[in-house]
Amino acid sequence: MRVDKWLWHARFFKTRSLAARMVGEGGVRVNGARIEKSSHAVGPGDTLTFSQGRQVRVVEVAALGTRRGPAEEAQALFVDHSPAPVPRAGPRPTGRERRRLDADRQPSLEPPGGRD
Repeated sequence: MRVDKWLWHARFFKTRSLAARMVGEGGVRVNGARIEKSSHAVGPGDTLTFSQGRQVRVVEVAALGTRRGPAEEAQALFVDHSPAPVPRAGPRPTGRERRRLDADRQPSLEPPGGRD
């Protein structure tokens, strides 16, 4: 099966053209080799590596789908070997803390010594 069609069947991309664009830009690796043609064939046992948002996905093709069905059917097409996401260093800043950080990053428009 074509790699773009399989990525679409497995619901990694919303449309087949988005999957084909990602492959065409060289953003997909099959068994460690970068591919640039969406017509590249994949089958059970192949490992695909690609980025999806901020996450790197590593999936093994478990089966070939016959249609783009519901999510349960799509999840049966692959085994996910993706690394766990890196946890944040600390809690998210509050709105007040974020505004204070942004103000500290902005160059000061006041003359040295402050206002009188």
